Amino acid sequence: MRRWLENLELFAIDVILERRYGKRAALLRWLLWTLSWLFRGIVQARLWLYRKRALRDSPLGCLVISVGNLTVGGTGKTPVVETLARTLHARGRRVAILSRGYKSRKPPIVRRLRARWAGQRVEAGAPRVVSDGKRVLLGSREAGDEPFMLASNLPGVVVLVDKDRVKAGRWAVEHFGADTLILDDGLQYLRLQHRLDLVLVDRQAPFGNEYLLPRGTLREPPRNLRRASHIFITKSKPEPASNDALIARIRGVNRTAEIIECTHRPQILREVFTRETLPLEALQGRYIGALSAIATPESFEEGLRGLGAHVELSRRFLDHHRFRESELRAFSARCHRRDVAMIVTTEKDAVRFPRRFLPPLEVPIYFLRVEIEILRGQENWEECVTRVCEVERLWNGRAVASQQVVVDA
Repeated sequence: MRRWLENLELFAIDVILERRYGKRAALLRWLLWTLSWLFRGIVQARLWLYRKRALRDSPLGCLVISVGNLTVGGTGKTPVVETLARTLHARGRRVAILSRGYKSRKPPIVRRLRARWAGQRVEAGAPRVVSDGKRVLLGSREAGDEPFMLASNLPGVVVLVDKDRVKAGRWAVEHFGADTLILDDGLQYLRLQHRLDLVLVDRQAPFGNEYLLPRGTLREPPRNLRRASHIFITKSKPEPASNDALIARIRGVNRTAEIIECTHRPQILREVFTRETLPLEALQGRYIGALSAIATPESFEEGLRGLGAHVELSRRFLDHHRFRESELRAFSARCHRRDVAMIVTTEKDAVRFPRRFLPPLEVPIYFLRVEIEILRGQENWEECVTRVCEVERLWNGRAVASQQVVVDA
């Protein structure tokens, strides 16, 4: 059943991305196109209700920064959230990241009982605490892969998971003393009042295939980019002129947002199980296998080639796929028969490997550690961080103390 559902999902994705043709594909495309107009109406009506205050957002009395995008997946959001949280924490802010924990599960009853026996206080209705800033408390299955990855890489930063992020934010303020909340994937989460909206746009496919869900990959029409206070153009290239056409289009709908052009810069290779590290030079001229379950596997594989590797074999799964031991062993055996030097996966995929899995494999598996590097707009980034860290400035640029309340009679 699971395999059948995955095959059905793969067929639908191929239809959406124009990879499948024929009568069945054309019929499904027409149906999805019809539904996308209904979805557009719902999206715009919801925004209108919030704008007219028929639906109300909730302020929590602290700074809330949303990091999100207009499309579904593939913009490289997690490294941006990580860089932002690490920078603000280093400058003295008490940061908490709020995530909905996509495809996460509640901890098993045995673990919850064990926590109670150990004296840990678990209140009914409390958000899942992935990290309390001192230690990681949940695995990737219970936290979700992105929250677990963020918690593992960000000591000192609280990470909470809950579909109700107003409740999670209130919990972070009351129980952890957070003064800065980062709303992961929060552009469309309007129930919590945002002060800043950081929106990511993938240079390679800025607005997907230009259709809204479910016909395309857009969550909102491109003109809704006007809500952004800062726009990150991700996966940019060093050439200064490479994003001119995209920036011109962005300026057509948002003339005031600060634009920051950045790239995802590979740092090191780390063995998934032994944690051994290798420099990127280890990929030069080597024949490797690529293993991924992300929204844009093509981008990952192209990046490996850019580092000098020859991708001899590749195995792609659906985004957020949770790997099984049999799948890892089967791909490792294939790579061994082709005499490849190593298998390379993404850091986000590595957290979804089975933890009870015991090496040795016939071919070692490394993940590629990636961080954000700002290519252009460094001054805009510095100004953004400075505004967050200076309590005497408001985000509209007026020199008014943020603590002062002005009441118009």
